[in-house]
Amino acid sequence: MVRNVIEVGENRYREDYGRYYEDFEVGDIYEHRPGRTITQTDNVWFTLLTMNTHPLHFNDEYGKDTEFGECLVNSTLTLAIVTGMTVSDVSHKTVANLEWSNIVMPNPVFHGDTLYAQSEVLDKRPSESREGDGIVTVETTAHNQDGDIVMQFERTMLIPTREKGSPGDVTDSEGASG
Repeated sequence: MVRNVIEVGENRYREDYGRYYEDFEVGDIYEHRPGRTITQTDNVWFTLLTMNTHPLHFNDEYGKDTEFGECLVNSTLTLAIVTGMTVSDVSHKTVANLEWSNIVMPNPVFHGDTLYAQSEVLDKRPSESREGDGIVTVETTAHNQDGDIVMQFERTMLIPTREKGSPGDVTDSEGASG
């Protein structure tokens, strides 16, 4: 995680996370930590909150009779958690997500699995339509505690340059944001 500490006054500091466009280099790999264990409560609440009525995500008796022998974690919860794990490194300064693509889930996720993720920078280029911004594409891969890949996807984001800055950047010693 890119963690910068900015002095905002005498003996006063503020944490700052994320990367500007210039900080990304094609081929770089960022390991995202900490890992995250997904609980049954996480899964049931997320599934019901999103109005997913498939019993494979919240009915243990139904899950027992499937080829998996138990309930599965909702794949969109897995996507949300894995994406969240990448934010402090990859997209904390992002202006907008532009595209999600090539989402694959080669192995199921179960209650109690602990997920870890990493992102590789695939491409970067200056934006043609927004001066001061660049476009960065990363491929994120998540694996469980046993090393099995459970999800992989590409995400393209609009990210400001250092010169442009981002909301919340400190611009003076009083801690004002710009």
